[in-house]
Amino acid sequence: MTDQLYRDPAAPVAERVRDLLGRMTLTEKVGQVNQRMYGWHAYERTDGGHRLTDAFRAEVAAYGGLGALYGLQRADAWSGVGFADGITAADGARVADAVQRHVVENTRLGIPVLLVEEVPHGHQALDGTVLPVNLAVGATWDPGLYEAAAAAAGAEVRARGGHVALVSALDLVRDPRWGRAEECFGEDPYLAARLTEALVRGMRTADVAVVLKHFAGQGATVGGRNSAATELGARELHEIHLAAARAGIRAGAAGVMAAYNEFDGLPCVASRPLLTELLRERLEFDGVVMADGGAIDRLVRLTGDPVAAGALALDAGCDLSLWDACYPRLAEAVAQGLVAERTLDTAVARVLALKFRLGLFERPYAPAVDRSADPRELSERVARASITLLANDGGVLPLTPSARRIAVLGPNADSIAQQIGDYTAPQRPGSHHVTVLDGIRSAAPPDTEVTYGPGCELVGGDLSDVPEAVALASAADIAVLVLGGSSARSGDTTFDSNGAAVVSSANPAGMTCGEGVDLAELRLPEGQLALLDAVAATGVPVVVVLVQGRPHALPDLWGKAAAVLSAWYPGPWGGRAVADVLFGTAGPEGRLPVSIPRSAAQLPVFYNAKDHRYRGYVDQPATARYAFGHGLSYTTVAYAPPRLSRARVTADDPALICRATVRNTGERPVRETVQLYVRRLSGGSSWPRVRELRGFARLDLRPGEEADAVFAVDADTLASVNRDLGLAVEPGELLLETGPSSGETQGARLVIEPSG
Repeated sequence: MTDQLYRDPAAPVAERVRDLLGRMTLTEKVGQVNQRMYGWHAYERTDGGHRLTDAFRAEVAAYGGLGALYGLQRADAWSGVGFADGITAADGARVADAVQRHVVENTRLGIPVLLVEEVPHGHQALDGTVLPVNLAVGATWDPGLYEAAAAAAGAEVRARGGHVALVSALDLVRDPRWGRAEECFGEDPYLAARLTEALVRGMRTADVAVVLKHFAGQGATVGGRNSAATELGARELHEIHLAAARAGIRAGAAGVMAAYNEFDGLPCVASRPLLTELLRERLEFDGVVMADGGAIDRLVRLTGDPVAAGALALDAGCDLSLWDACYPRLAEAVAQGLVAERTLDTAVARVLALKFRLGLFERPYAPAVDRSADPRELSERVARASITLLANDGGVLPLTPSARRIAVLGPNADSIAQQIGDYTAPQRPGSHHVTVLDGIRSAAPPDTEVTYGPGCELVGGDLSDVPEAVALASAADIAVLVLGGSSARSGDTTFDSNGAAVVSSANPAGMTCGEGVDLAELRLPEGQLALLDAVAATGVPVVVVLVQGRPHALPDLWGKAAAVLSAWYPGPWGGRAVADVLFGTAGPEGRLPVSIPRSAAQLPVFYNAKDHRYRGYVDQPATARYAFGHGLSYTTVAYAPPRLSRARVTADDPALICRATVRNTGERPVRETVQLYVRRLSGGSSWPRVRELRGFARLDLRPGEEADAVFAVDADTLASVNRDLGLAVEPGELLLETGPSSGETQGARLVIEPSG
């Protein structure tokens, strides 16, 4: 036993924290909640490698340590870091260790620093493996696959010395006009919760702590406008926007990030009711709350003073800053009586507890990491599982050998930048990536002629390339038209202070999605629609492949497109996955994690709206073009009505088994995603929703084979938010529904009687 209890690895974490906290000065405490510095300002590239900067040394010296360093290995257009001056995989662990060694060896208490990295869909670092975006992950409906991919991404982070991964998981696509839709798992709380659990489990396998973004309700801002206010009531918040947070906390998330948006009159980072009363007390979260980038500085508009702004966020429950000028002045806030030192102690204790739990005091440097899983292979598997067949009129897919001449057209057919989504590092020049065009050329039979033309710009009205595309289509047996959007940033992109793109009609930047790129109109750009019309007019069968980060509103494509696939942003190797599905090497497995609207004018179209028996608009249907959960296969599948082991249960004993028999009635094997929904007919504490997803199961069926999807229904399945905003099984009558989508279900009645 050492007289420095905090150095004793056998001592309980709480005692180690208490001992260390008692040794700290006020300045050192402020240092532990400081994450002001951009990590790429901590080093410089030299002829012999990298050196630590004077600015980094000064930051450490000023506070006797550093709570966290953000983005040491981040690379992108905003940071300006690339292969010429950044940290590659070969250098990552060495530079991280140099940072850690300086902090440990040159401060009085030797408290290690948390190295915090962006992992939006793979480590956002040079040589980091890019995964498909979260919306594509949602389309897989496969938590097991995502857990493996998250573990592989976490292993990359840990091998390069990182400790904490910042990952979007808590936001939902309630308004697809929002540019950050690609960062969400979808529109549904249950699906997001299952994938959030998988994310946390996978990262923890790699000994990486996860900070979940963003708390709370950021996907429901007014008008789909980034960082705007929400108009959520308490019930909507609890029913829709807290499920993923609850799941992530149960799975062991180390932190959550307070969202930019205003909630009930206060920015989330300044909301004590949200961060302390709800998150800490009601959800029993004991981890770290981190501010979003520069969010605390925005509070100066409320307080008129950065010292008071820092005090406001600290008192609300924010433990760790990010890129701000306010938290470094918390000692002034304590001295002025704006916040109690014990409140600062509470925040510091949470940061220290995370460092102890990660074992940083015993093992501060980058470890040897098991890298047996191939992250590139997993990235491609996720891409393949996410591809969603929306329509296949006449069975034009999969492509047959009779398609001897294939015209591949469209602005997204041959662009890696437009396949990989927002928040990605520069891709290594000459490295192996596969566009949709590359994938089709590789997968096509040897005697197949594949021609290519972009046809039009991604955005803009220049149609000068349309005649060439029409000529190529006219000479082909089939045209594959690759349309959609782009979140690709470049050195020419203008950025806000927090790294969001600044895009407008006057500064289009070629982007249609991503942070800062909100749309009022969800249609595909006019040039793409004109290209589709012109190619369809040739009479050649058209297959539309949508490479997109949000659900674009789709017109009625009957008579124009024989088949429609959504490939989302499938990542660097997604072109091979798309080709496998087009040629039938793999069947389409994806299911929609969002409802596809007909137009922006009919929003919202999410499937789980309140069931007010609304008839719809006069001028167009109120229903989605394609329903949540929809996704076709290359065979036909028949569902029998669900069967319940009990038709009556009590609120205190609601367990039962629900079975749904599914038969493959076609000629090809299928992986079918059977979905379980709950629909309340009577009872409950509030007006019911149309239906709510509460389970899903995967069945692999050979032609002619049938099997049962079996759902163990319990209190978690049947619980709803009661009048006290808690979760409880409430008496009443329900339908348990099963089917291939939210728009195609069959139900069995279940009566829940009062307890006792």
